[in-house]
Amino acid sequence: MKKNIQIAEKSKIWFAFSLILITISIGSLFINGLNFGIDFIGGTIVTIELHTPFETSDAKALIDEFDSSADVTYAGDAKTQVIISTKDDLSSEERQALFDKFQEKYNLENSDLLSIDTVSPSIGAEMTNSAMIAAIVAVLLMLLYITFRFEFMFGLTAVVALVHDLIIVLGVYSVFQIQVNSPLIAALLTILGYSINDTIVVFDRIRENRLKFGKYDYAALIDTSVSQTLRRSINTSFTTLLAIGSLYVFGVPAVQDFALPLMVGIISGTYSSIFIASALWCKIKEFQFSKKTAVKN
Repeated sequence: MKKNIQIAEKSKIWFAFSLILITISIGSLFINGLNFGIDFIGGTIVTIELHTPFETSDAKALIDEFDSSADVTYAGDAKTQVIISTKDDLSSEERQALFDKFQEKYNLENSDLLSIDTVSPSIGAEMTNSAMIAAIVAVLLMLLYITFRFEFMFGLTAVVALVHDLIIVLGVYSVFQIQVNSPLIAALLTILGYSINDTIVVFDRIRENRLKFGKYDYAALIDTSVSQTLRRSINTSFTTLLAIGSLYVFGVPAVQDFALPLMVGIISGTYSSIFIASALWCKIKEFQFSKKTAVKN
């Protein structure tokens, strides 16, 4: 008989590992904060047609005197358009001076300055508020659905696992000071859906197996149920990571900004579904049982 993975018995190890990651993440969020991009704090976006492929390092060299931390990406089918995103609100003179540098180097016409857009910080604030509301509503609806389908404790532990995943993803962005822009919002909501789906698969197997075990044999129930779904969870996550990893390696910067948090979230979500949500449910049920027993005695 195949030996089950020891989820309940070694729960302190799983919890300690997550606690370390969460502590690092929260600590970094308080100390370093998040590196918010132009989508959140405002700035200027300049798009120029260069009529030739270019190296981003060459473009950055031309804009260093205006903003050395500005982001440079490319666009267009032939990747000949340079998009310059700076958190500074460039004046009309600075915008013209910036274009003059590119005009001189690449022999451009005035019409090659395709657009200059100013992003207001108020838009970023509105986006942040909308994202927070969307995340809270999504979590509450998931809690209601799982409570209705299973039980409240299943829903509660699933929500804890979701919060665990979101904190770790934000922690990675904070620790490595990866710029936070609007694609992260879509990625976080996607992670919520992916992680809860994986957790529900595990919980569904727990519910199916409850009749096969003693009423209060929670540890054996968890170990067996997680072991039965382990291969499915790992294989699904691995194949998903292959697809998203390909997008990150070969995709344009905008796609990479979406793929990176997804990869981190899928890894964290798989871990929390297997080792955190089920183990936490087990410990809560054991605590409730011991409390009930103590009251009777």
